[in-house]
Amino acid sequence: MTDVAGSSARWLAPLAPVLGWRDFLPQRGARLPSVLDLEQRRLVTSGRMAIGLALRAMGVQPGARVLVPAYHSASMVPPVLHLGATPEFYRIGQDTGVDLEDLAMRLPGAGALMVTHYFGFPQHMAPIRALCDRHGVPLLEDCAHSLFGAQGGRPLGAWGDYAAASTMKFLPSYDGGCIASARHPLGAIHLRSAGLLFEAKAALGALEHSFAHGRLRAAALLLALPQRAVQAVWRWRKRGLPPARQTIAPAASENDADFDPRWLDKRSAWFSRALLRLSSRQRLCRRRRRHYLALEQAVRDLPGCRPLHPALPEQVVPWVFPLLVDDPEPAFHRLQAAGVPLVRFGWPLPAETGSCADAQALARQVLGLPCHQGLSDGELAAIVTALHQCFTAAPP
Repeated sequence: MTDVAGSSARWLAPLAPVLGWRDFLPQRGARLPSVLDLEQRRLVTSGRMAIGLALRAMGVQPGARVLVPAYHSASMVPPVLHLGATPEFYRIGQDTGVDLEDLAMRLPGAGALMVTHYFGFPQHMAPIRALCDRHGVPLLEDCAHSLFGAQGGRPLGAWGDYAAASTMKFLPSYDGGCIASARHPLGAIHLRSAGLLFEAKAALGALEHSFAHGRLRAAALLLALPQRAVQAVWRWRKRGLPPARQTIAPAASENDADFDPRWLDKRSAWFSRALLRLSSRQRLCRRRRRHYLALEQAVRDLPGCRPLHPALPEQVVPWVFPLLVDDPEPAFHRLQAAGVPLVRFGWPLPAETGSCADAQALARQVLGLPCHQGLSDGELAAIVTALHQCFTAAPP
């Protein structure tokens, strides 16, 4: 097992899913609810564009206060600033739950409230919805970590006036987000294609990601020439363009937190939308839950770490496995050196959220381990071995 952690783990698939033929197996089993099932929805290029569109649909005006959780990603704030509004951070508890007392003090007069379902685990939405109704504040459910799942008898996303989701966190696509609503029509949102170069980049980008991690090897050989052709065309096309226009894709597809409003009216690429239609939702949900439970079992008796949540509820489909680590920095570097891809959501948090000690602690101490459906049994075993070596200095 030592060799597995030392070599194969370096080739683990990253946290974004990779494409394989099993992703398109026939649908089997019960379908979990999804924000994608809401009657009103539009497929956009990223979750942050969905946030921007939702805030605009809510009528957020310059100078308005938009309540954002203190524990948040860097990409959640730029859509607020784009509208000239002011983000105001409310407190989060040790378990990522909304601090209802702090929220109740801040809600009066706010322009909008954003609530995040962290790592796929839902907030308790009924009291939050009641507070918003009492004060007349529109509610945006941030479902970037929770494409699937339900809470209180409703699909995640159905509690809010609007919901924003990130499909590319769960599916093997180069781009993808969704704005949806169970309460309001979205007829005023008109989307158009971002152009042929973007469509080609989105298709080849998803495939390249899979090729780089040993999937679809026959297709990799067949598409080697088209890949080079698209790259050459883009190098020629961007000559002489100003730096702001020397991009073929939204920042989210390039792992950048920037917010470029030129992408607000662009729909998700055709290839990404096709993957969304054709992928097996049941397999995705089943395997993510299976991998999460395997990691939960693996860390159960390890010193210095524990799952952020004590159990995996039946209707939760996790984005990652949030591991709470007592001494996170050495563990982060040891796991990285072993080839385990990690997420540190919200780290480092900006200084203005420093008054929320629990948010700061979560950002520092939570390491997100991959549990996506693309992991093979060997890759999962390599992660488990790396965890045991990290926290016990001995394989299991």
